[in-house]
Amino acid sequence: MTNILILCTANSARSILGEAILAKLGEGRVQAFSAGSTPRGTPNPDGIALLQAYGHDTSAFRSKSWNEFAGPDAPKMDIVITVCDNAAGETCPFWPGAPVQAHWGIEDPAGRGETDAERRAAFADTYRLLELRVRALMALPFEEMNPADLKTALNTIGALEGATEMAAGNAG
Repeated sequence: MTNILILCTANSARSILGEAILAKLGEGRVQAFSAGSTPRGTPNPDGIALLQAYGHDTSAFRSKSWNEFAGPDAPKMDIVITVCDNAAGETCPFWPGAPVQAHWGIEDPAGRGETDAERRAAFADTYRLLELRVRALMALPFEEMNPADLKTALNTIGALEGATEMAAGNAG
């Protein structure tokens, strides 16, 4: 089982969506986690509503610090992916086991749109872009890839449609 950590600054929107999608599409191959450098404390309600509408169990999602995954008793991460430019540019903790790190920059859906419909559309678009990336990851034989090739493949996936302008490969 491959452990994958999705990071964003607040761990309230993109990283939670990424964790949910990874858990669903990677069932049996990956164990998904998410965290943030400065967690907001609660997941974004628009993101949780979207996940529930798409059939995800949201009962265990919470906004948490990446420090939970940096200590000696934390699960060893195999892959760490940042999904926001702020987290990619921050100095990440030392990850035990030296996981492969990559950046999948996607615009933050939180705060986009003035109406409920516009906010739902922003989260649905973010979900679509993350799902596209996770499907590309699941198509790889990542369990058998060497770290350099896996990093290259992950950064290529990160440059798919909807990627932000930040240069790939700056994951903390």
